[in-house]
Amino acid sequence: MEPYDGSVAAGDGVLDLSRTSMNNFDTEGFGDEKRRDTKQLYLNYNRLPSLPSSLSCFFNLEFLDISNNELSTICESISRLSKLRTLIAKNNRLDEFSLPKEFGSLQLEVLNLSGNRFEEIPLQCTKLTRLQSLSLGGNRLKCIPAEIENLTSLELLYLGGNLISAIPPEVANLPYLSYLVLCDNRIQSVPPQLTRLHSLRSLSLHNNLLTYLPREILSLVHLQELSLRGNPLVVRFVKEMIYDPPSLLELAGRTVKSRNVPYSPRDLPSNLLLYLDLASKCPNPKCAGVYFDSCVRQIKFVDFCGKYRLPLMHYLCSPECTSPCSSNPQSDAESEDERSVPVDRLQRVLLG
Repeated sequence: MEPYDGSVAAGDGVLDLSRTSMNNFDTEGFGDEKRRDTKQLYLNYNRLPSLPSSLSCFFNLEFLDISNNELSTICESISRLSKLRTLIAKNNRLDEFSLPKEFGSLQLEVLNLSGNRFEEIPLQCTKLTRLQSLSLGGNRLKCIPAEIENLTSLELLYLGGNLISAIPPEVANLPYLSYLVLCDNRIQSVPPQLTRLHSLRSLSLHNNLLTYLPREILSLVHLQELSLRGNPLVVRFVKEMIYDPPSLLELAGRTVKSRNVPYSPRDLPSNLLLYLDLASKCPNPKCAGVYFDSCVRQIKFVDFCGKYRLPLMHYLCSPECTSPCSSNPQSDAESEDERSVPVDRLQRVLLG
């Protein structure tokens, strides 16, 4: 094969073969020096149905763009690119069976698989522990696997434009996650565990099926942008009370915690000690009670930035902590710090 001519843009460590209408990538057209020096390889916007196993001859490759081709699989040899940090493979024909078995051994930091045919997030992706950015938007994903929590370096997770119906609580175990994009899905609720995402700055939930948000979302102190447009969020104050009477175990536990009855590991079996540690304090500032499993679930509006009123799920220890007969939408259970979230807490609340 003749070497590629000068019409191919190439610079310091960059080999650009994009938009050349190629349907076969033959690495034999490049000498040893070019293979050694190439750190960025652009093969995007071509007609490639597959990649050659000889791709690994570019052993110093750090960046690979194979987007907008006709790829249905990614070759095994890609797993031998030990220096590869960025892989862009969007807008192909890839699915959950397209990745090689050893794909998770790569040291990737950025992976973009948007615009493909994935119905599940491949488990190989959840083994990429150095990954900082994962994009799988515009696929056919129905769920997020619990193994997503293994991506402890992740800063951006883009899953917009799928068929996802629920957010697993394991997402909350991503300590550096700053941008979470779940727009254009079928999500009906947000797990309160997301309050553990202390680094979260932007949360995109527009065009889902949300009718309320968990009260705990107010604990996301670094959140600056919250996008909620296109959700069936209720537009008038709704008070919904769902209350299951507490069990004898819960009544005993409430008494111990609210009356500060002293106890130690010598007094109680380990399962009861663990149970008592699960007590949640009633948020009503006029109530000193606690609850475990039995609580009143109430939808309450909170003023964001003096402009938007969002419905948040509110948990109370008993019906006595509400004011069901009051015409004032600000109930007795509402503390002062909840009535308004200052503008410096959320720079943008997008509802329309």
